[in-house]
Amino acid sequence: MYIRKSIRAYKGKTYTNHLLVESVLTPNGPRQKTICSLGDLSPRPREEWLALARKIEDALVGQDDLLGGDDDEVAEIVGRVRARRTKETRENAEPSGAPPRTALIKVDPSRVTTEQHREAGPVHVGYQFWQRLGLDQILRDCGLSAVLCRLACVMTLNRLIEPASEHAMPAWIRRTALGDILGVSFDALEEDPLYQVLDKLYPHRAAIEAALVERERSLFNLDQTIYLYDLTSTYFEGLCADNPKAQRGHSRDKRSDCKQLVVGLVVNRDGFPLAHEIFAGNTRDHRTLATMIDRLRERVELKEGATVVVDRGMAFDENLAEIKTRKLHYIVASRQGERNQWLAEFEDVDGFVPVLRQPSPLNPAQKKTTIEVKICADTDDGTHVLCRSEQRIAKDRAKHEKRLLADIEKLSQRVATGRLVKPEKINQAIGRLRERYPRVARYHPLSYDEKTATLVTAFDADKHHTAEQLDGCYLLKTDRKDLTGDEIWRIYSLLTRAENAFRDMKSPLVIRPLFHQVERRCDSHIFVCLLAYHLLTTIEKTLLDQGIHTSWASVRDTLKTHQVCTVVLPTDDGAFLRIRKAATPEPEVEQIYRNLAVPSQVIAPKRTWTEPAHSD
Repeated sequence: MYIRKSIRAYKGKTYTNHLLVESVLTPNGPRQKTICSLGDLSPRPREEWLALARKIEDALVGQDDLLGGDDDEVAEIVGRVRARRTKETRENAEPSGAPPRTALIKVDPSRVTTEQHREAGPVHVGYQFWQRLGLDQILRDCGLSAVLCRLACVMTLNRLIEPASEHAMPAWIRRTALGDILGVSFDALEEDPLYQVLDKLYPHRAAIEAALVERERSLFNLDQTIYLYDLTSTYFEGLCADNPKAQRGHSRDKRSDCKQLVVGLVVNRDGFPLAHEIFAGNTRDHRTLATMIDRLRERVELKEGATVVVDRGMAFDENLAEIKTRKLHYIVASRQGERNQWLAEFEDVDGFVPVLRQPSPLNPAQKKTTIEVKICADTDDGTHVLCRSEQRIAKDRAKHEKRLLADIEKLSQRVATGRLVKPEKINQAIGRLRERYPRVARYHPLSYDEKTATLVTAFDADKHHTAEQLDGCYLLKTDRKDLTGDEIWRIYSLLTRAENAFRDMKSPLVIRPLFHQVERRCDSHIFVCLLAYHLLTTIEKTLLDQGIHTSWASVRDTLKTHQVCTVVLPTDDGAFLRIRKAATPEPEVEQIYRNLAVPSQVIAPKRTWTEPAHSD
């Protein structure tokens, strides 16, 4: 406790008052709580103020022997404080009308129990960061009611912590301390209101995303010059007859048997999402770039001269021309076929410069890939950077040729034995082999001869030899003139941030598979996953800024030990005092709270009385 001076002017006069206050930790951070008013202490020396505060504090905790028997001033102040606390206890007693209880009670320790244990750590951290990003205010600005904002919050936290379907989500909510944290009861919650939240969020996705981007930019002073764009897919369970976007296409999840959606995502160099778009499942990668640039202009301040980084799937001339038309720069990995014309340059070892890569702070002993780069003379279509990786050679040469040849042999037997007769079915099987082994199928052309009813295979030795020479090599292209080869490669390598985003959204946020059959709910489901990823990225960024390289999954598992429960104290007169409060966090949990600047007090303790049952 300590003394705080308060000065107030009233009707031309100045009044000085000294307050005895203590610092308490609340969900919104440290706050000062007034214990009592001490009046104007100015007439007495300042060194006596602290002594007075210590005497009062000692008396309030029961150390009366330190007071002395003749300190009437301290006794009077302590009496007032205790009287006020007794009044507060009476007002907070439940049920209404219960008799007041004194601060000290007699408890039978052999009958003390605990009940209603709820997991608190992960939801506490998640909710704190929900508030830190101002998501409640963002949703209210979009016209959503307080109830919808609350349900959107718990749905996002479920996706962040333990993803479940809308049908299973209410049971999970009741197993956590979300009811205690939010101050509401979820006992009657069912799945229908959760589906309604998806419907209400659907029209406001763009506005929410734009507001989130601005909020994160102000919190972390994020870079606005590099935009990393990539795509992924997520597949459906079911027919999806009511979703026109559900189509079959190239599945990155190896689920070509299912319909899917294609999700485009732009992130900045720190991995924060900037804009997303959902395309039909059969959309080709290179046809999405113009749409995503439009979304960026709508949701962020896309400045001229910024650099867009994309993978080889969008390395088409029309896309590069589109980027330059928008007065932006590009860095892109060229398609595999473009490497062939640079074969002589790759073979010439002169000019290659090793890229100096720092060991990971998380694992200093981890072996890093050795990269060498060489910048070539500018051409009409941009600056080319040749990259060569020794570790990637083994990856490129693992072309699964044996598996391809074995599958070709199986298909030949099916054709020869008459189990596969129709030419269209045989050509479909050939197409599936090409899709399954795209890298090696180029060297083993395969076709079906209807006249002889046999498969015709061949081996293109020239293509195979060229590919072997280019193993471990790839080509980058940019229109920027102010960067070295090392800098160009480093910027392009940031594209892994988008890949990491997709990896996190698929696990642990479980964006796949999709069970919703209606378009708006599918899109909203992906959007809720994206909101959870905003929380995940913000948490990990907060740790990373302190040099802590720990994933959210590890943090979440550690926090699960912190719970909220009710302590039941049976008194000597047959009544029960129930105290609803959070357990004392373990040291590692306490450390996480400190690192994240999150208060360790999950909820304010709540006391309720149950009176003994009296017989007639």
